[in-house]
Amino acid sequence: MKPSTTTNNSKTAAEFDSKNLVRVAFEAALEKKATDIMALDMKDLLVVTDYFVLATGSNDLQVKAIAAEIEKQLHEQCGAKPAHREGQDVGKWVLLDYTDIVVHLFQPDFRDEYRLEDLWSQANKLRAQSSSDGA
Repeated sequence: MKPSTTTNNSKTAAEFDSKNLVRVAFEAALEKKATDIMALDMKDLLVVTDYFVLATGSNDLQVKAIAAEIEKQLHEQCGAKPAHREGQDVGKWVLLDYTDIVVHLFQPDFRDEYRLEDLWSQANKLRAQSSSDGA
């Protein structure tokens, strides 16, 4: 069972389920023009997280901007802060670990090399849709 934590706006983590965190991360990534945004549903595959969120940025500045926007929006909308983060200094592959979701932001070469969606091919996939996609 995951612990419930109280945030500054008096909402508990339970009020922001993992699917809502994914939705906010998708919106933030779209705001910064990330591409190939998806979530892998890991609930039946791992006990440590519910979703991996994956997105691609074209260069280190964009990857860093996507990471910053996701952090900002998850904090503002959900009171969530990452328990752990890696790669923000370089911007080739940024990892933001929110326990319930783990966000992976890549430059194209790194995403192609690590292929998390292939490694976890048995996971159900959720794709982000921009407003131009009819979402």
